[in-house]
Amino acid sequence: MGHREDLLEGAKRCLLEKGFARTTARDIVKESGTNLASIGYHYGSKDALLAQAYVALVDEMPFDGEGAAAISGAPGSLERFREVWSNIVDTMREPGSLWRLSMEVMTIELPEVRDHLSRAQREGGRGLVALLMDVPEEEVSDERADTLGRFYLTLMTGLVAQWTFDPKTAPDADALTEGLRQVIEAVRETG
Repeated sequence: MGHREDLLEGAKRCLLEKGFARTTARDIVKESGTNLASIGYHYGSKDALLAQAYVALVDEMPFDGEGAAAISGAPGSLERFREVWSNIVDTMREPGSLWRLSMEVMTIELPEVRDHLSRAQREGGRGLVALLMDVPEEEVSDERADTLGRFYLTLMTGLVAQWTFDPKTAPDADALTEGLRQVIEAVRETG
């Protein structure tokens, strides 16, 4: 591995251990075994490196399209919805949860970080649609990613916020699924 990859791996470890705001360039250098100049040379800034490390961590989450085969519910079913969200909630329970880090990242007001992360939004939605509908990501249209995908991302953001603020009262997959079932029932009743 070269300095670029070492820096990215070190930044990912720092993010999970310390968070975005508390991670310093020196922390990354110590964790990666590189030097301070490498950060600027390869990434432009510590914040740009941390943003890329965060996106890489999200991409590596185990419930992405590769894990779809292990989900038994039919595509688009309430059973699949419950299984997918159960997997997501399980990752929120872990120490150093990526999703709790997500809450911190959402509040960062650095333009280069926001630009980088906003470009990843569509792909995050696309990944959730692919997982919940059991289709390859490349088959999820931009329109579907921008509608259904954003709906799922909105649900994810609210769930992450609740788990960050009070894990004891945050909803689990069963509560989310029951809420969705009630929405479906209300839509059917009102036509």
